[in-house]
Amino acid sequence: MKPSLDKVDNQILALLMDNARLPVTIIAKKIGMARTTVIARIAALEQRGIIAGYGVRLDQSLFQSGVRAYVGMSIEPKSASALVKLLQQWPEVETLYAVSGSIDYMMTLRCTSTEDLDKLLDQIGDLEGVRQTSTSIILSKRIDRSAL
Repeated sequence: MKPSLDKVDNQILALLMDNARLPVTIIAKKIGMARTTVIARIAALEQRGIIAGYGVRLDQSLFQSGVRAYVGMSIEPKSASALVKLLQQWPEVETLYAVSGSIDYMMTLRCTSTEDLDKLLDQIGDLEGVRQTSTSIILSKRIDRSAL
C-alpha cells in the first residue's frame, strides 16, 4: 500500500531533503505550524518508514574528482540478470536503474579520467548481451535531492 502524504508532509520532506539538519523551529516557521506539531509529523513520518534515515552528503569536488557519466544501455533480455551481477562488482558503477523506453538500463559511472571512461565504455560494450550504449558526460550538478 502506498503511503499517503498530505501537503504538509511533502513540505516537511522537501525541507529535510534540502537540509536534514534544519532545526524544527525553522521548519515550523517556513510552513506556518507549531514546532510541536512539526516534531509529531516528523516522528510519524519516521515511524511509517517514509523517512528511512538520515545521512551525510559529501562535497563531490573533494571526494570524487574525475569524470562522471550517464550511460544508457540496451541489452538482450536473457542477459539482464548476469549483467546486473557483473556490473554490481565494478566500483566505477555508482547507480544502475532499470528504465522504460528505448533503453533497458541507465547507469552512472565515475572514472578518474576520460581515458579511463573510454576504456570502461569499451569493456561494457564488449559484454555479452549488450546491444548498444549511449553516453553523456556530466558537466555539473544543478539540483541534488538524491536522498530519494
